[in-house]
Amino acid sequence: MNRFVLYTAALLLSATSYAGAQAPAAATLRCEYLERPLGIDALHPRLSWRMQDDRPGARQTAYLVRVGTDSMALGKQSIWNSGRITGSDIRCTYNGPALQPFTKYYWSVTLWDQYGKPGTTAVSSFETGMLDAHQWQGAWISDHADVDLKPAGAFRKVFTAKKTIRTARAYLAAAGLYELYLNGQRIGDHRLDPMYTRFDRRTLYVTYDVTAQLQAGENAIGVLMGNGWYNHQSTAVWDFHKAPWRNRPAFCMDLRITYTDGSTEVIKTDESWKTSLSPVVFNSIYTGEHYDARKEQNGWNTPQFNDSAWHHPYYRSMPSNHLVAQALPPVTQAETLIPVGLQRFNDSDYVYDLGRNIAGVSQITLDGPAGTVVRLKHGERRYASGHVDQSNIDVHYRPKDSTDPFQTDIYILNGKGPETFMPRFNYKGFQYVEVTANHPLHLQQQDLRAYFMHSNVQPAGHISSSDTMINKLWWATNNSYLSNLFGYPTDCPQREKNGWTGDAHIASETGLYNFDGITVYEKWLADHRDEQQPNGVLPSIIPSNGWGYEWGNGPDWTSTIAIIPWNIYLFYGDSKLLADSYENIKRYVDHITEISPDGLCSWGLGDWVPVRSKSPVEFTSTCYYYADVTILAKTAKLLGHPADYAQYSALATKIKNAFNNKYLHRDTHQYADGFQTELSAALYWGLVPDNEKPAVAANLQQRVAKDSFHLDVGLLGTKSILNALSENGYAQAAWQIASQRTFPSWGWWIRNGATTLLENWPLDAASDISRNHIMFGEIGAWLYKGVAGIYPDEKAPGFKNVLLRPHFVQGLDHFEAQHEGPYGNIISSWKRTDNGIAYTVTIPANSTASITLELTNGQQVYEHGKALGSAFNKPAGTYTFDIH
Repeated sequence: MNRFVLYTAALLLSATSYAGAQAPAAATLRCEYLERPLGIDALHPRLSWRMQDDRPGARQTAYLVRVGTDSMALGKQSIWNSGRITGSDIRCTYNGPALQPFTKYYWSVTLWDQYGKPGTTAVSSFETGMLDAHQWQGAWISDHADVDLKPAGAFRKVFTAKKTIRTARAYLAAAGLYELYLNGQRIGDHRLDPMYTRFDRRTLYVTYDVTAQLQAGENAIGVLMGNGWYNHQSTAVWDFHKAPWRNRPAFCMDLRITYTDGSTEVIKTDESWKTSLSPVVFNSIYTGEHYDARKEQNGWNTPQFNDSAWHHPYYRSMPSNHLVAQALPPVTQAETLIPVGLQRFNDSDYVYDLGRNIAGVSQITLDGPAGTVVRLKHGERRYASGHVDQSNIDVHYRPKDSTDPFQTDIYILNGKGPETFMPRFNYKGFQYVEVTANHPLHLQQQDLRAYFMHSNVQPAGHISSSDTMINKLWWATNNSYLSNLFGYPTDCPQREKNGWTGDAHIASETGLYNFDGITVYEKWLADHRDEQQPNGVLPSIIPSNGWGYEWGNGPDWTSTIAIIPWNIYLFYGDSKLLADSYENIKRYVDHITEISPDGLCSWGLGDWVPVRSKSPVEFTSTCYYYADVTILAKTAKLLGHPADYAQYSALATKIKNAFNNKYLHRDTHQYADGFQTELSAALYWGLVPDNEKPAVAANLQQRVAKDSFHLDVGLLGTKSILNALSENGYAQAAWQIASQRTFPSWGWWIRNGATTLLENWPLDAASDISRNHIMFGEIGAWLYKGVAGIYPDEKAPGFKNVLLRPHFVQGLDHFEAQHEGPYGNIISSWKRTDNGIAYTVTIPANSTASITLELTNGQQVYEHGKALGSAFNKPAGTYTFDIH
């Protein structure tokens, strides 16, 4: 029998065994990208899954989705059945009868594999919330009208449950922040609910399952209200204390109880509630929280408490006409840190060192006389004396007096034994906590701990390599990204806490490679749509109180409106955010076109915080203008708008021609002054003519060599420099820059102890010296792209087809990147061997990969001893290739 017959027989046997094997199941079921969400408002929710199948070449050929209210009868009594849909889609949109509010729906998905065999059916659920603002029964209530009143308000309501409870849900909307209690127990692990929005245009509510916290007979609801960004009492350069929405915090609540007999009862906010001022005598999301434990009213949130001294609240109008569910991961205390050091100056002054920089809060346990005033000052640095130094982060703070110190909590003891304090309505950016008191205290290292807080997005990526500095840099980049994710992306967690748009779009790929962040970005783009002016202009910080429409908001910053929806499409294969934002992108682009009739745009900040060389604003802003128009044209084609596609494609050509006519020196193949940002931005954003790319890329390589393979860019240049090199034949030069240990470089920061990314390249810069900024965070994405070579494919987005283009750079013995995409875990891993390179990839079920390998000096690619070309395609599975 010849080899061909043997090979064919083996294939047939393999196919038969696979076809007879246990068929796969759907896994990782999500509704609106959340696992079993409560209280969603989507009328046509997106339902998604993954194919769980480890067999080589595994793929889905069809699916069937059912939705119903009885988990045991989905096959017979479903309210919607998609029918058997041929194809490999892993997401569908519910398109059945109108969903009803306050209803738990079960849904199932059945998949068919490549042999036409159905798998086992997987079941999940989602629960609707209000769906419509008219469903609310509660009134908006507050305790005072004085926006300058400092103490936080506490609210309570006692009610009797006379029947056996089957389920109970609390729906709570707030202008400000809150903590919810039932019968003395705090509900949930969320912090800083609800997420920050433009309060007078959109208000969020949160749903809680409180079945377990209710009891037969008397029950008590307690709500403690904080200011958040709604009633900003601290003063800084952005004038949030003058926000047009500013008012005393208010809330609306429906506690909806379903009894076992099928009846329902709603305990709602109204004038029958009681309210009193609380021991939280001051709270500011920006500066700190002050708590006087002597004012505690024990049991205030329990049924037995005597509230005769409390007064009734009064009604308030809704803060906005748009009340919607909060459908994203909450902010939580995601990690606990124990101090690594304690310095004692005397018995009333101590400094704790956490060993790393975080965003979050500290918690301290104290024992001392009543009336002792303790201050907890948080900072990122220490003076040579060891005391906490805030001079690098308090630059924008404009206090009216000394009563509201920056990043400082104040606690007054009640003297009743060990007391533990942690702020409720605040977070800070810090590594050090200085504790001072007006009375001697005996403190030990274990008396303080800290909590790293951020939006609780799930990890989606991992990097490991033979270079320990690179591993630390990846970790530090993620620390900065998470430190700046609080329901919206921020620039820094201490000095500003603002949603700076430029910082966010620069770091968006880093976020998407490393974390499952689609819901946060969808929420934030809704904030964009709330903030956009009729003429298309967006502010530079979002959400905004009105600040930022006049400064910092050119296309180099506010291209978030186009770039982030496009990145979401590439990473998730979901065009909904592009569709939701389409008209907004058009209005924004049309405004830029109106003020840039020649195709060149000079509106913007430019290459912010450069090392040395500064490129013209017109140069960099035109690059982003072109990027926006290109995204808009592609989106028009994707969404079926042919006239728009033709219009904006022509506009993109006009911009590109105008840009090259002014800035491209065709005789030398240089752009402008030939700086790193200029050459790399033109390459990265696609403005270089095809016939000029090799020469321009060569000039860029020569430029970085002239700069000793060190950075000479600002914020915008960090996005383009490494990518332009590695994507145009100079990955080794990009690696030399990325792995530098001397100034200026990312490695310079790591060598000097950074555990997050800094705001400026010099450690001793005179300004812009926050030690936890995300704006230089593109390095985190480039490691996946420029070394591991993992890219989404625009033609098959969401990693339906994975582009694998690794670079086996000198200076590394091994490198591995993993990314958990919509279809599953993608692995690109290589290591040096005695003969060359061993490259191993994992392609998840129901997806494919296009692999392109960079070969040098006559190298060849082999799989199981069989020679391959340098570019080939592979179905799902795990493969190892030898390159020598």
